[in-house]
Amino acid sequence: MDIYLKEARQMFEYTRALRRDFHQHPELGFQEVRTSGIVARELNKLGLEVSTGIAETGVVGLIRGELSESKGLPGLSETSGPVVLLRFDMDALPITEETGIDYASQNQGVMHACGHDGHTAVGLLVARLLNAHKSDWDGIVKLVFQPAEEGLGGAKRMVQEGVLKNPPIDVSIAFHLWNSKPLGWIGVTNGPAMAAAERFKIRVIGKGGHGAVPHLAVDPVLASAQIINSLQSVISRNVTPLKSGVVSVTMVHGGDAFNVIPSEVELQGTIRTFDPDVRKIVLERLNQIVTGTASAFDCQVEIELEVLTPAVVNNHKIAKNVQEVVSKILPECTLDTQERTMGSEDMAYMMQDIPGCYVFVGSANPDLDLVYTHHHPKFNFDERAMINAAAILTSATIRYLSTN
Repeated sequence: MDIYLKEARQMFEYTRALRRDFHQHPELGFQEVRTSGIVARELNKLGLEVSTGIAETGVVGLIRGELSESKGLPGLSETSGPVVLLRFDMDALPITEETGIDYASQNQGVMHACGHDGHTAVGLLVARLLNAHKSDWDGIVKLVFQPAEEGLGGAKRMVQEGVLKNPPIDVSIAFHLWNSKPLGWIGVTNGPAMAAAERFKIRVIGKGGHGAVPHLAVDPVLASAQIINSLQSVISRNVTPLKSGVVSVTMVHGGDAFNVIPSEVELQGTIRTFDPDVRKIVLERLNQIVTGTASAFDCQVEIELEVLTPAVVNNHKIAKNVQEVVSKILPECTLDTQERTMGSEDMAYMMQDIPGCYVFVGSANPDLDLVYTHHHPKFNFDERAMINAAAILTSATIRYLSTN
């Protein structure tokens, strides 16, 4: 058995206790004060170089390898050798928990419904494993505990505040516990793994009036209905079937009375793409359809677009390294090299200009009724998945550092 997998199993109780504590005390993005305090405490116990307060509540710990020194060779300087960044997100969601478990959230209306409690616990286990075996590798591991992954831009903030510098990063790796797949399944994709995400807001402006005399009004409701229908043609008629994309209108607001035509309607939604060329086509067609349809109904229109994240694209060399590690240390697991999702992840900002790999770790268990999807109020996962995640990240990191 792989030594890192063996030790991860031996430290399962430590990892599970941390995870359940985080689960009982969830904190929203940029509010992870208690969580980041525990992270800093555990990293300091290991004697790591710890920095706090990055992007408000982010924590970074540095571990320096000592392979050269253990062989009686001159040690690497503080800035030489490969540098691997491992990212672990910490934030919870504004969801009321309905699991009924004895370690359920004690913070009303806030819940770890996406597994970030597990991610943080895995990060602290990986820190222990890497630190215990730092004589096995040279270089530096930068452990990044990130706030505000859930749509608040935590990764972008950390990048802006220098997390990819001092020392500069050579390789980045992150993972997600994945409840759409069972325990024992591992997804490591070559190329795009998660989509770029944008949020759009469309104001359709007409002229209000009484519903009994619609000819005296300019109806933004009718124009909006046509816009919603027409936007569904963008992917099906403008993007090649060999590539993927999503345009979803998810919010419609307009009107206050059953017999009054409102003066305006607001639409909101999301765009998801993997390919920059597909994104360009989608944005062009969205603008043309919205403005053209509104004009046809004598309405005016305002369009706002917010870029949330780029696509998460795995580097083929780094992904291959992780795939080989999975096959070696977890031969009984199912390795899926095709998994990708239209979900988004702001880890993309840390991988944008740095070779990296994003790993999915199956965590569902139908026998234990652990099948609810991410962001569901009954979400929970098989905690043994944390062992697999920690072993993969530790082994892949050491394998890279000991061979580069």
